[in-house]
Amino acid sequence: MFGYSEEQVAAFGLTFGVGGFMLYMLFIIGQLAWESKAGKFGTFIIFLGLGFGMVGFVAKYMIQWIMGIK
Repeated sequence: MFGYSEEQVAAFGLTFGVGGFMLYMLFIIGQLAWESKAGKFGTFIIFLGLGFGMVGFVAKYMIQWIMGIK
C-alpha cells in the first residue's frame, strides 16, 4: 500500500491509532468526571481507575525504547 509494507502500516496504526484512541478515552473520562461533578479527589479516582489500563500500554513502549528493542 503506497510503497509501505504491511509491518510498517501495522506499526503506524498501532502507535498513532491506539495513541489517538487513548487520548480520546482520556477526554471521555474527563467529560464523565465533569458531568458527575466529582470534585478534585473524585476526578483523581476516576482517572486512576479508568485510565490505569492505559499505563501498561505506554509502559510497554517506554521499556522497549529504553532497552532499544524494535
